[in-house]
Amino acid sequence: MFERLDEIEKKYIELTGFINDSQIIADQNRWRAYIKEHSSLTDIVEAFRNYKKTIESIEESREMMSSLEAPDDEFKQLLKDEIKENAERAEKLTEELKILLLPKDPNDERNVFIEIRGGAGGDEAALFAGDLFRMYSRYAERRRWKTELMNSNDSDLGGFKEVVFMITGGAAYSRFKYESGVHRVQRIPETESGGRIHTSTVTVAVLPEADDVDVELDMNEVRVDVFRSSGNGGQSVNTTDSAVRVTHNPTGIVVSCQDEKSQLKNKDKALKILIAKLYELEQEKQRSMVSAERRSQVGTGNRNERIRTYNYPQGRVTDHRVGLTLHRIDSILDGDLDEIMDTLITTDQAEKLKNGI
Repeated sequence: MFERLDEIEKKYIELTGFINDSQIIADQNRWRAYIKEHSSLTDIVEAFRNYKKTIESIEESREMMSSLEAPDDEFKQLLKDEIKENAERAEKLTEELKILLLPKDPNDERNVFIEIRGGAGGDEAALFAGDLFRMYSRYAERRRWKTELMNSNDSDLGGFKEVVFMITGGAAYSRFKYESGVHRVQRIPETESGGRIHTSTVTVAVLPEADDVDVELDMNEVRVDVFRSSGNGGQSVNTTDSAVRVTHNPTGIVVSCQDEKSQLKNKDKALKILIAKLYELEQEKQRSMVSAERRSQVGTGNRNERIRTYNYPQGRVTDHRVGLTLHRIDSILDGDLDEIMDTLITTDQAEKLKNGI
C-alpha cells in the first residue's frame, strides 16, 4: 500500500509543477485536465503526508526516550503518552488511506437525473412522490446545487404520478446514488375519515448524467413524437403540440417531456434523459458481470428493493439496508439527509474493504 502511496505522491508533485508551468497554462484544455487530476489526488496525498509526519513524531519520541541518561519518570511518561497518542492517530490515518485508495466510482463526480414514480397507494403514493421531490430539492438547496424540473405528471389531488428532475452540483451522484429503490410511507391520508394508517410506496431511480462521448446515440434509431401537454388545467398546460415523446427503438426506452413551452427545449431534455438511461443500461450490464461476492451490498441500485420506510405516526425514518432508525421525520423530509447518506457511504466503503473490492 505504501509503495503505491509513494507513487501517488510523486505523481502529485509532478502535476503541481505542470499546473504552475506558464506554457501549460497557455493551453487551457490541457491545464484543466491537469488541475482535475491534481485535485483528485489532493485528499490522499494530504492524508499520506500527515501519516508520515505522525510516524516521524513516534520515532523522534522513541529516540528521545532511549537517549535519556538520568531517569526522569515524569518526562518518560510524557513521551509514552505522546507515542500512544500518535500511534492511535497513525492507525486512524491508515484506515482513512485504505478507504481513499478504494477504486473510485467513475460516475461520482457527475450530475444526476432523479425519477420519482408513485407505486402502490394511488393518490396517496402520488402525494408522497411530491414529498420526496421537495425533500431532494431542499437537500440540493442546502448544498447550493441547482434543481431543474425535466418532466412531471401531476395527480388530481396534488403530488406527482411521475416527476423527473436534474440536480447539478459538485459530485451530486456520489450522494444521491444510494436513493434508488422503493420508499415506503405509513401515514393516515387526509382523505381517510376513519383515521386508519395506510401504506403506500414510491419508486426512486437515480441516473448519472452521461456525456455525449459515453453514449453513441443514432438518431435514426429514435422516433420523436409531439403531442399536447396534459395536466390539471391552468397556465401549466400548453395549448400547442409542444410536448415531446422520444422512443429508442432498439431498447424500447420511452421518455416524455412536457414542462417547457418550447418543443425544441422539451426534445433536448428528453434526449438528455434518454442518453442517461442508455448509459445506465450499459453500466448495469457491466455491474452484472461483477461476481456477487465482489459486489457491495449497499447502493446496488436495485429499483425493486425496499430501502426505506417513513412512518409518520411514530415520527421515524428507517433505512433497512443499514438498520438506521431516526426519530426526526420532519427534518429529514425538509432535506436534512446528511446523516443517512453519510451512514450509507461509510457502510458501502466498509463492505468494499471487507470484500477486497
